[in-house]
Amino acid sequence: MSISKLDPIDRKILAELQGDGRMTNVELSQRVGISAPPCLRRVRVLEESGLIKGYHADVSARDLGFEVQVFAMVGLHSQAESDLSAFENRVQDWPLVRECHMLNGEIDFILKCVAPDLSTFQNFLTEQLTSADNVASVKTSLVIRGAKDEPGVPFSILEARALAE
Repeated sequence: MSISKLDPIDRKILAELQGDGRMTNVELSQRVGISAPPCLRRVRVLEESGLIKGYHADVSARDLGFEVQVFAMVGLHSQAESDLSAFENRVQDWPLVRECHMLNGEIDFILKCVAPDLSTFQNFLTEQLTSADNVASVKTSLVIRGAKDEPGVPFSILEARALAE
């Protein structure tokens, strides 16, 4: 399903589920203003189309003992597609890496990592990341505090764009 085929109710369903993926279908249907059966059908279509990729609990890393959060900027020796893919595949095996994004510019990848303590992250950094095939450089930045952590997309902008069309 393309973004242009989303009607206002589909966008409202997505926005509501992004805010609270645990609500019942009945509650969702009330919030978006349609009855429960068509609401459930719409949700299933949104899931099958890939616009809804899954449902997750937003857990507190710090409360679970993951005190250290680090962004690692990784430069590779080679940017050939096979080497980029090989690095992306390798990252899948590292549990401390929670996000991996390929960038353009001076850095090839940025990794968001969490660890219970600095020693655990340092061991990962020296024993796995910097010694991985094709890794030329790694620069790290320790997160002191976060000011905003809002997953998903800003539906208000999507809605404003739809109204302008």
